[in-house]
Amino acid sequence: MSRRIPFLYPGDEFPPTGGALEHPNGLLAAGGDLSPERLLSGYRQGIFPWYEEPQPPLWWTPNPRSVLFPDELHVSRSLRRALKRETFTLGVDTAFSRVMRGCAAPRADSDDTWIGREMLAAYIELHRQGYAHSIEVFDAETSELAGGLYGVALGGIFFGESMFSRRTDASKVALVALVHIIKRGGFKLIDCQVGNPHLASLGARDIDRLDFEARLAQTMDMETEPDTWSLPGTCGELL
Repeated sequence: MSRRIPFLYPGDEFPPTGGALEHPNGLLAAGGDLSPERLLSGYRQGIFPWYEEPQPPLWWTPNPRSVLFPDELHVSRSLRRALKRETFTLGVDTAFSRVMRGCAAPRADSDDTWIGREMLAAYIELHRQGYAHSIEVFDAETSELAGGLYGVALGGIFFGESMFSRRTDASKVALVALVHIIKRGGFKLIDCQVGNPHLASLGARDIDRLDFEARLAQTMDMETEPDTWSLPGTCGELL
C-alpha cells in the first residue's frame, strides 16, 4: 500500500525527515510556499524544493545524499588545461538572475525545467538577503556568460542547486571556483542533493541521510566572513 505525504499549509512545520518516501526517493511533503523563512528552515533540515509549476511545491530529502567534500574535488587533466589556457574569467554574485535563467534554459536532452517564475523570484530574494550565491564564468574574449552555478550557503554547507554550461568545461570551472571559495571560508561540504555520473566524475559521492543530517547540525552555527565570496580574476589562479 502506498503512503501519502503530508500537505503543508501556512504555518505548518516540515514533518520529520525519517518519514520521506523511498519511491520516489526522498519525497517528504507538498504544499507550503517559497518564502525565505520556509526555504531557510528547509535547508537547515536538509530539505529542498523541486517541482514543476503550476503544481504545488514538492519538498525532498533523498537517501543517500550526494555530497562533495572540498578536498575530494577531482580536476582532470583536460580541466587543468582549460584553467591554464585562461579562456574564461570569473565572477561571484555579479549576475545571479542570469545564472538562474541559464540553469532554467532547456537542455539538449529535454525541454523541461523545474526553475519557474516562483523559484526564480524566491532565490533572487534569498540572494538579496545574502544567503544565495552564484559563480559566473565568462568568455574571456566576448565577456558573454559561458556558464555558472548557484546555491544557498548556510553554516558550513553550500547547498548546490543547479549549474549550466554554454561552453565546454564552463560549469566545471564554476565548480572549481566554488571549491576555492568554500575552502577559504572553512565550509565542510557541498550538498549535491542527488548523484549522477557527471558529479561523480568531479569527486562527489553518496553518504547516508543520517550522516548528512549530523554534519548539517554540526555546522549550522558556523559564521562565514563577508570577504569569503570573492575570487581571483583569472582561472589559472585556482590551481
